[in-house]
Amino acid sequence: MANNTKEIVKNFGIKLTKSLGQNFLTDSSIITEIVDCANISKEEFVIEVGPGVGSMTTELAERAGKVVAVEIDKHLLEALKFALTPYPNVAVINEDILETDIKALIEEHGLREDGTRYDVVKAVANLPYYITTPIVMKFLEDNPGIKTLVFMVQKEVAERMVAAPGKKAYGALSIAVQFYSKARIMMEVPPNCFIPQPEVTSSIVRLDIYDTPEYEVNDKNIFFRVVKAAFEQRRKTLVNAIFNTGRFMLSKDELVEIFSSLGLTEKIRGEALSIPQLAALANIIATKIK
Repeated sequence: MANNTKEIVKNFGIKLTKSLGQNFLTDSSIITEIVDCANISKEEFVIEVGPGVGSMTTELAERAGKVVAVEIDKHLLEALKFALTPYPNVAVINEDILETDIKALIEEHGLREDGTRYDVVKAVANLPYYITTPIVMKFLEDNPGIKTLVFMVQKEVAERMVAAPGKKAYGALSIAVQFYSKARIMMEVPPNCFIPQPEVTSSIVRLDIYDTPEYEVNDKNIFFRVVKAAFEQRRKTLVNAIFNTGRFMLSKDELVEIFSSLGLTEKIRGEALSIPQLAALANIIATKIK
């Protein structure tokens, strides 16, 4: 199917919509490798975001027990349904994934023919670059019972997802992704594998979502408020960054004391702290402001 992408686009008179970030994969070997990264079996249920004209959907359908393809662009539905005619195990939903209740979608579609439920749910997508982060965070934060995410994203975004403390790419996205999952970059994909060709290199990332949190956080809201403060003002010390937000109602002296109790210098910046260190800091702050 991947080799027919250009033909389908031409035959159905499809105009790719720049505002939707549409870049269709045309390299069948890359599509195969993406699906390989997800390690899909017939015992699994797969959600695909943005199937386009079905180039990857057909490969997913060959391997998965059931596939639900969520496509926002109604102009692609005719071509998509044409491509998926041989695959009765695929359902197409014309919705915006950011507005979709993923738990309800799984509840409705995640059943085998015998009525039993698929135990493993995965999501696979070639994500539009302009809304990559909101889509990734929706899957992670909503916690709909998905085990694995395999997404094609911009290379720089992938590097931010997996970045370690002290690295230039390390930031709020790194912490959010790594808080919920084990993140790995699987491979890079050059621009010439798409139509139209994007101006940047892409990467395939695999996020294996933790069943239970790897980090002990007493108040997730406060933890992410601390993370946000740490990277809103990267050049400031973390003490000053937290104090300047005015969100925590703690004096600078109180913050210095908290940092000292954790063995942290008051001159340290947020980008130098690991997730366990940020979690420990947030846990103490939570006890002070409640």
